[in-house]
Amino acid sequence: MAINDDQSKTCVVLGGRSFIGRHLVVRLLTLGNWIVRVADSTQSLQLDPSESKFDSPLKRAISTGRASYAHVDFRHKTTIVNAIEGSEVVFYVNDIDSFNQDFYVGYTIIVQGAKYVINACRQCKVKRLIYCSTTDVVIDNSHDICSGNETLLYPSKFKDLYTELKAQAEAYVLLSNDIDGLLTCAIRPSSVFGPGDKVLLPSLIEVAKSGWAKFIIGSDQTVSDFTYVENVAHALICAEAALTHHIVIASGKVFFITNFEPTRSWQFALCMLEGLGYYRPYIKLPGVVSQSIVFLIKWMHSNMNSRDLKNASVQNIVQLMSHTRTYNCSAAERHIEYSPVVSLDDGITLTVKSFTHLAKDYPSTRPGDLIEQSKVEELLGSGEVSDILLWKDERRSFICFLVVAFMYYWFCECERRIISSTAQILLLIIVVLFGYARLSPQVKLSSKVSISRTLPCFEVSEMCMRSCVRTIGSLWNGAVHLAKSLAQGNDWSLFFKIVISIHLFKLLMVNNFPTSIGVGLAFSFVFFFVYEQYDVEIDGLVGITFEILRQFIIYVTSRLPMPTPSPLYINNSKSIKPKDQR
Repeated sequence: MAINDDQSKTCVVLGGRSFIGRHLVVRLLTLGNWIVRVADSTQSLQLDPSESKFDSPLKRAISTGRASYAHVDFRHKTTIVNAIEGSEVVFYVNDIDSFNQDFYVGYTIIVQGAKYVINACRQCKVKRLIYCSTTDVVIDNSHDICSGNETLLYPSKFKDLYTELKAQAEAYVLLSNDIDGLLTCAIRPSSVFGPGDKVLLPSLIEVAKSGWAKFIIGSDQTVSDFTYVENVAHALICAEAALTHHIVIASGKVFFITNFEPTRSWQFALCMLEGLGYYRPYIKLPGVVSQSIVFLIKWMHSNMNSRDLKNASVQNIVQLMSHTRTYNCSAAERHIEYSPVVSLDDGITLTVKSFTHLAKDYPSTRPGDLIEQSKVEELLGSGEVSDILLWKDERRSFICFLVVAFMYYWFCECERRIISSTAQILLLIIVVLFGYARLSPQVKLSSKVSISRTLPCFEVSEMCMRSCVRTIGSLWNGAVHLAKSLAQGNDWSLFFKIVISIHLFKLLMVNNFPTSIGVGLAFSFVFFFVYEQYDVEIDGLVGITFEILRQFIIYVTSRLPMPTPSPLYINNSKSIKPKDQR
């Protein structure tokens, strides 16, 4: 449909190649009455052929002259002025795509950049400036928000650096309203998702791929508001129209934007993940516990100067799932006439379709099949012992733990002799079985036969015996080689290892044998489960510890005197001469 250029409005989308910016550009071009200038930090417009929904309309608009591209550096006012000169509307979208954790860079781009944008708009006589903020600017990560409205104040402590900088930029935009003819307003979308998302859904997928995939983090009753990205683009356009026709009502104001469909956070996450082939978590983990663990991991990584994107994703999802975050959008309904154009269910469907390249490639939907075998599971043999120690079946593992605890108490804590303890526990078992048989006379012979058939067979195969003999022989040969190395007296590192191992064995097993057994049994039911969840962190910490010990051993051994050869060895070496010298 041809549009008269005299009826078209010229606008600039600052951050037009970002997640929200791309959808806004497509929607503006679809409306047909806009001449769009896309401004972003890349030197030239790079159209992505794999994202036809974004780039095809833009490509066609560029070819017809209804769209153009301008390079902009938010750290330099001149580039901003060149980008927005001649336009009457500026949509300012600087989302997390271009942000890193460097404070100086973040401040210059987000806060100082907002000041430059405002001054450039006033200099170029721009009439309307609409800023895309976020609901995170009113979140403090310690309180729930239920049906919050625009009267909420900024918290004393923000959730992260990016949010704090966004709040400062938003405040500058709102304070500049009605100065030199510039009208401003801002929108605060909540938990934006959709095709091209680089934060929310990728974080969920990272958590699903990690050891946290088994856990429902926090309460599964927490409720949150989510916003499909096209609804955010629609809200920005509604805000511009309100500034045009309802100046007093909308100018200088901020509006919450959601899908008008508060939903349980985990239900939303599961709809996304199950659509991509990831299975449903089945263990509930309280939010306080998960937050404490994540805080410990974050502290450890900060002290190790490590940047692990997986743990950052876990931290973001823990924060999202642990608190209720719902917002009242009645002000946006009344003042800028906003209502969602895409429902939450349709938005989830469209988002899942766009992320098929991240889907899990497993045909089966059983949790046991979808869980990738972990390192500790391979170490434990992937059998019944592994299932018990890793708490695959909580009821079974708990019963085994009680049995082990009872056996430890009976044999170690009651201070009985091993023969008397064994005899008493056998007597107790016989009494229990006899009493059960007397109290349950209705048990049929067939059931007894079936029970007898399930009793373990104590036959040992020839292959098993050969394997045991080979193992014993290998251990013996290893011990002999170890003794020979120690007898030569040249390997101080091996000497220290043996001495420390024997000393630890003496401390733990000889002097405190019962206590060591109890601690070891309890430790096994906890350590393997924890290690499966944090194998990367624990391996890194152990690696650092061993490296420190290795460097210490090298330091100590380098200062020990070199072993002096015995006189007998010197005389023998002198008596042996080469053949050509005889």
